[in-house]
Amino acid sequence: MCRCRRGVPEPKPLYVIGTEVPTPGGATEELRQLAVTTRDAAAATLAVHRRIFNEMGLGHVWPRVIALVVQPGVEFDHTSVVDYDPARVAHLSELLDQEQTLVYEAHSTDYQRPKRIATLLQDGFAILKVGPALTFAMREALDALARIETELLPVEHCSHLLEVIEQVMLRDRRNWEQHYTGDARMVRLLLRYSYSDRVRYYWNNQEIQQAVDILLSNLSRVAIPETMLSAFLPDQYRAVRAGTLKAEARALIVHRIRQVLLPYAQACAP
Repeated sequence: MCRCRRGVPEPKPLYVIGTEVPTPGGATEELRQLAVTTRDAAAATLAVHRRIFNEMGLGHVWPRVIALVVQPGVEFDHTSVVDYDPARVAHLSELLDQEQTLVYEAHSTDYQRPKRIATLLQDGFAILKVGPALTFAMREALDALARIETELLPVEHCSHLLEVIEQVMLRDRRNWEQHYTGDARMVRLLLRYSYSDRVRYYWNNQEIQQAVDILLSNLSRVAIPETMLSAFLPDQYRAVRAGTLKAEARALIVHRIRQVLLPYAQACAP
């Protein structure tokens, strides 16, 4: 419930329109280069939506349409990333000169390099969708902590998190079977390391949650040596050595996720 001040009207919703939405969670086939939305296609999409709004008696709502979804040529598949190339989208940036109340929304900006994220924003792609890169980072941190756990604790006390995740995913294939193909070895690698990070659909599984709880509990009772952080979480090691991060499991996980968010925040800074 919106707790607005008495007498102050609730803000009206803003809208993003568009039809060129990529495959959720990343491409399932190997990619090299993507077709960028043409200027004509973007202009036609705007014109059609504007006309329909007017025909439906919603012309007064059109000023609250703030963004158009287009394909700027960014995407990722299981093992590679198609990087943003500003030269390929100059025509889209030029269109915004005529539609000065609009910006673009870009999907699948996960795993883009920091300078490319900043350039996307400069070129008018002001709404950048990111998701799998965050859970991928969390999975990396938990993976590293599970490996540290096996070095520090007797095997019978360990969470066996990585094994539990694999067992659950092999038993319940609904969230990855249409995405991962190949022989058993390839599927096993994709389950753990794919950029599409289908693991993210399993973190609420009770068995996996229990294993995560055991892992965090185990590591809360021991000191994680800096030397192991250097081996398994080198960026977090440097932050711990600098005194800006505590060598605690939860803090290490959050730091790893924030590393992914940082380039987006820096690109949005004045």
